[in-house]
Amino acid sequence: MPVGKPATRGSRQEARERFLLEAAQKDPSRFAELYENNFERVYAFVARRVRQRQVAEDLTGEVFHKALTKLSGFDWRGIPFAAWLLRIAANVVNDHWKRSAREELVEDPPEASHQVTLEEVERRARLFRLVEGLPSDQRRVIGMRFAEGKTIREIASELGRSEGAIKQLQFRGLETLRTQLGEKHG
Repeated sequence: MPVGKPATRGSRQEARERFLLEAAQKDPSRFAELYENNFERVYAFVARRVRQRQVAEDLTGEVFHKALTKLSGFDWRGIPFAAWLLRIAANVVNDHWKRSAREELVEDPPEASHQVTLEEVERRARLFRLVEGLPSDQRRVIGMRFAEGKTIREIASELGRSEGAIKQLQFRGLETLRTQLGEKHG
């Protein structure tokens, strides 16, 4: 009697994802778990390309709306669902830049020629989760400094704190992130 190999973690995840996809294709209200499982990686992918938080949020919503409307046409071929979502996201971002160029509101899109791998998107999504786990003051300073591109002086003024306090919050937040990333990646 032949004995098969035990299921690997990857194959269990693949089977779970396929189950969720098939359930959502039959009943669109079941799309919520797919959304939850993939939101961070799609948002990280989009945010990397548009840099403006509100625009990134809007475009991420558009990605999931398009995915939901096209879900019945998704054909499982063993490729991760996230790859399909990222292809939709790339098209949504490209459409955004085309619209923006026509409206003459922006210059060239950032890193238009840089192809980002699924691994890079995963790394950014992990970083996004870690930032969300910081204490609120540190998270706010890190967000304002790196996502919004504000100076230490602008942040201090906006938050009603000294520049030294803002620098200390930024330092502590970055140290926490470095420690957490080091623990996860050796």
